[in-house]
Amino acid sequence: MRLDRKGTRAGIVLLGLLALTVPRLITAAPLDMLDGSRLPYDPAEDSSANFPGSAFFFAQGAFDPVPGALTVQSEHVMGLDEVEAAPAAAIRGMTALDSYRALNCLTSAIYYEAANEPDDGQRAVAQVVLNRVRSPLWPNSVCGVVYQGSERTDARCQFTFSCDGAMARLPSAAAWARARRVAERALAGDVYKPVGLATHYHTLAVRPDWSGTLQPVAVIGAHIFYRNLGFNGTPAAFRGAYSGRETQSVPAPRVWTAQPLPSTPLPSPVPQVRPFLPASPSILPAPPRVEQELPESTIRPEYRNSGRPLV
Repeated sequence: MRLDRKGTRAGIVLLGLLALTVPRLITAAPLDMLDGSRLPYDPAEDSSANFPGSAFFFAQGAFDPVPGALTVQSEHVMGLDEVEAAPAAAIRGMTALDSYRALNCLTSAIYYEAANEPDDGQRAVAQVVLNRVRSPLWPNSVCGVVYQGSERTDARCQFTFSCDGAMARLPSAAAWARARRVAERALAGDVYKPVGLATHYHTLAVRPDWSGTLQPVAVIGAHIFYRNLGFNGTPAAFRGAYSGRETQSVPAPRVWTAQPLPSTPLPSPVPQVRPFLPASPSILPAPPRVEQELPESTIRPEYRNSGRPLV
C-alpha cells in the first residue's frame, strides 16, 4: 500500500520521537493535564537526582543524523511540524516593581529548566512562558504562569522546579546572568520562532500521557515542545493582554490538606500522679498538745528558792 508524503512524514516523526525517548532521569518540565495520568506524578521527575539544566546532559546524541528521518533546522533545533511564530509583544509592568518581578520570574524558569542548554533551548523555554501569558488558558502575568500550582503538595505544579525543592540550591552567578539576558530579550518582544505557539514541553527522557493529545512542534535542546490542537493552537488564541501586575515573585506558600482523624479510638491517657507538696506553714493545723508528767525534782529543799528576787 502506498502512503502519501504527509503520512510518511508523520510516521517518520513518530519513529524519531520514540528513538529519542530513553529511560533516563532529568530535570523538570510543565506537567499540564497530569490528572489523567496513571501515576500522581512522573517517577522520572525526582528533584533529589536533578540540578538546574541537567536535562541537557542526558540529551547528548539526540541530534545525530538519522538517514531519511527528521529535518534538522540547526545544531540544536529539530523541526517536527510547520510553525507559526507567536505574536510579538513587549511585556512591561505597570510599575518598576512589576517589571522587576516579571524579569526575575522568567529568569528563574529559564535557569532552573534549562541552565546548561544552548541559547536555543533557553529561548524556547522563555517563549513557552510568554505564550501562556498571552493565552486565556493560563494566568495573564509572568509570575502567575511560572508559579502556577506551586502551593500544591502533590508535585502537580506547572513547572516542577517551583515545588520540588530545586530553588533551595544557590544559583550559579554566571549561569543566572546568562538566563537573565535571555529573559530580557524575550520580555522586550524578541520572539523565538522555532517553538511557534507551543505551550507544553517535556524532557527527552520521559513520555507523559498528555503528550499524545497535543501536536509536537520541535525538539529543541533537551526538550520536546507541543502546541494545543484546534483553536487554542492558532495565533488568534494568543491575543490576551498582559495584566501588567505581578503580585508575587516567589513560589506561593504550601497549602496542606487537613487529614481525617483515625477511626480507631485512641488509648486512654495514663493518669498522672500529682506529687505531694507540703502546705504553707501558716495554714498547717496546730499539733495536739500532749500533757506529760514532769519528773520529780531532785533539788534539796533548802535550795529550792535560791535565785528568786527579794521582796
